[in-house]
Amino acid sequence: MKEIKTKIGDHLIHIICEAEKSRSFFEKNFFVDYISEHQHPDLIIKVKDGYGVQFKNYDVEISKVEDNIYYRRADYLIQVDSKYKLAIISVHDELALKHALTNLYSSFIVHHNWGLLIHSSCVIEKEKAHIFAGKSGAGKSTAAKLSIPKEILSDEATLVKITSDEVSVYNSPFRSEIKAEQLERSVKLESIQILYQALQNSRIKISMSDALLHIIDKVFFWPHTQIETKTIMKLLTLLVKNTPVYELYFQKDDTFWKLIS
Repeated sequence: MKEIKTKIGDHLIHIICEAEKSRSFFEKNFFVDYISEHQHPDLIIKVKDGYGVQFKNYDVEISKVEDNIYYRRADYLIQVDSKYKLAIISVHDELALKHALTNLYSSFIVHHNWGLLIHSSCVIEKEKAHIFAGKSGAGKSTAAKLSIPKEILSDEATLVKITSDEVSVYNSPFRSEIKAEQLERSVKLESIQILYQALQNSRIKISMSDALLHIIDKVFFWPHTQIETKTIMKLLTLLVKNTPVYELYFQKDDTFWKLIS
């Protein structure tokens, strides 16, 4: 057994790994040994291997038995108590572990009404964060890569904290290619871009209702109750109320930043 202590957003996470390969995954993708002996974790995760089969599809079956919630996919199983304090993740391989952690943490922050995990990239410009979202293949990772050497807060899943009067973005460990530079990093969210590749750059502000429709299917979530669904909608409404959303038509170079900064 190997114990790993890390932090995601505001949350202290204590991870107990059964297998060496799981430990290596966390050491490669997360900032480890972050919690001191005197700090109590917000969430404890036990990771087991040898479950299920290779990835088949993204379908997740959700059920509740007594005081536990289960998220089941062909290649992973999550068991978490209803207060989201202790979780057991059983996985088939590294891909399953990555997806299971995304599922669990997204559900965790929605349960605590803290924020959302959004399928997008996010870049810092002049100490303000800008999100790039869109349909599959729209250019989320491309926009992040074109933005280097600007600091990249996420290239796949953006961690957004939402309150009634402020929205901020945290450094996300849920990444595809671009590694995180530092852990202690949260920045006020300045804008959201819905991406479209084009021959010329242009940027058009859209209404709150249109923004909500554009973003709702970009949120990582697997609700199992109506209360969770209402929480997600409340958080999304606060997000588009406090943050301007634009359609960004961009060429495949960094000149689109002239429209943003």
